[in-house]
Amino acid sequence: MSFRTSSRRLTRSAIALKTTSSAQLQLQLQSLSSWPTSTSILPLSSVRTIFNPFRRRSSESEQNPVYSELLKQAPSTDSPAQKSPFALKRGGLAGSSIFDTPDAGPQAAQPTGGDVPVRTPNAAAVLDPQPEQRRRWERKMVIRLVRSRGRLSKTAQLKRTEREMLSKSHFFKTSIKKLGPLARQIAGKTVDDAIVQMRFSKKKAAKDVLEHLEHARNEAIVRRGMGLGSVNGTKGGPVQIRLKDGKKKAISDQTQVYIDQAWVGRGSYGKEPDYRARGQVYMLRPPKT
Repeated sequence: MSFRTSSRRLTRSAIALKTTSSAQLQLQLQSLSSWPTSTSILPLSSVRTIFNPFRRRSSESEQNPVYSELLKQAPSTDSPAQKSPFALKRGGLAGSSIFDTPDAGPQAAQPTGGDVPVRTPNAAAVLDPQPEQRRRWERKMVIRLVRSRGRLSKTAQLKRTEREMLSKSHFFKTSIKKLGPLARQIAGKTVDDAIVQMRFSKKKAAKDVLEHLEHARNEAIVRRGMGLGSVNGTKGGPVQIRLKDGKKKAISDQTQVYIDQAWVGRGSYGKEPDYRARGQVYMLRPPKT
């Protein structure tokens, strides 16, 4: 170790010592400057001495004359003028209450048979907020019905004759490119045929699609009463229909549940660690659909 280094250490220690002593001196000066320069003189009656061990404690009004003067000028709160106008009012009980006793308090007035609830003027604004637009919409619907000569559109006819239900699944851990072909495969088929297709499919995502198809079928039967024609005896006779691609198909059960549309959508990405050599870890982003 060189001499230059030790001299620097000595210089630093001396500076630190000097700084510490000045800080202590400054603290002492502050404490001396904060020492009280004057003392308060207390009355003899409030000082406990050997000559007056049992001093008489003066009341608050004697010690503070301003407080005693305010007490004299304060109005009395017992007068009825000082009471709050919002007094507590006791309510009553219904006639069918089990706590209805003679001492329960005033009874509520029961409406008679001739009393009719009066509708407020604001009820019309709530029930029919825009009457002019309502009249124009009704006129438009009448004109449309006259032009179509009473014939219903295909969408309206399906709404009247068929029941429908929309079922959404949770996100599957796969991509859109892998799940899209399965959705196109089951679209247009009956639920039973789609379940058979997914059961014998080699795709990994077909298992999740199969579980969702079974759940959707059970939900449609319980909530909407779909597919119960064979049980209730209302399945009807055989009918020949035309599919979207123009082909004809014979239907033996008119209450049979089929898949009208099937589509997929991109979901959020997950995070998975990929451990590499030399302690490196890559973060993968597996897609969800």
